[in-house]
Amino acid sequence: MKALKFRLDAEVIKRNTITEISEDSLDPILVAKRYNNPSISLICALFAYGNVKQIVKFLNSLDFSLLEKSDEEIRKALSNHYYRFQKSEDIIALFIALKRLKKTSALEKIFRNGYLKNSNVIEGVHAMIEALQNQYEHSSTGYAFLLSKINKKTKGAGALKRWMMFLRWMVREDNIDMGLWSDEYKANLIMPLDTHTFKVSKKLGLLKRNTYDLEAAIELTDALRKFDKGDPLKYDFALYRIGQEKLL
Repeated sequence: MKALKFRLDAEVIKRNTITEISEDSLDPILVAKRYNNPSISLICALFAYGNVKQIVKFLNSLDFSLLEKSDEEIRKALSNHYYRFQKSEDIIALFIALKRLKKTSALEKIFRNGYLKNSNVIEGVHAMIEALQNQYEHSSTGYAFLLSKINKKTKGAGALKRWMMFLRWMVREDNIDMGLWSDEYKANLIMPLDTHTFKVSKKLGLLKRNTYDLEAAIELTDALRKFDKGDPLKYDFALYRIGQEKLL
């Protein structure tokens, strides 16, 4: 495992550059970093599924100043927007919920209140999901997928990949991540497990679990804590790129 740690540490250093994310090397954080705003970053993270070119194209089509506008202005501006599983009503619901939430509390405060109960990031994520649901009553398959479900189980539960990626963006600070929130959560973050990191981690022997779920994300995170106890997610972007570029 020492040899693997050496290789991964080298890959982390190689990837931790401002040129790693660009128009030629796309990632949803490319859009989020233009604004350095938690609400906008969350929108970018929640829509980060599917082909990365289509993700960035969709995010670039959004007018984030709508987060300061009235409900009616939001509905009118987004009436023709859609993305894969989400219809215009779902996108409108997210914008209105975030706009209303900003007037009552900050996302980090909501996360922190949930997190501090047991120093558990899953509970912090659940607190944010619940807060958004409470701000705007809307129900659809697409919206349920977008926000993810509140589930206390880890086995067989969704990996919460997009939420965990959002937390990585917010908490860690380097040439990739933004570090807009306190780094006190850093050691307890959970890997944003996607198909690339799942397959690469299996091949490298970092992950034994065959099911792509939250339990697998936790198992992988625990394995990476043996390499860096205080910052296990520093390996996330490197593992993702290794899989995306088919380097194994």
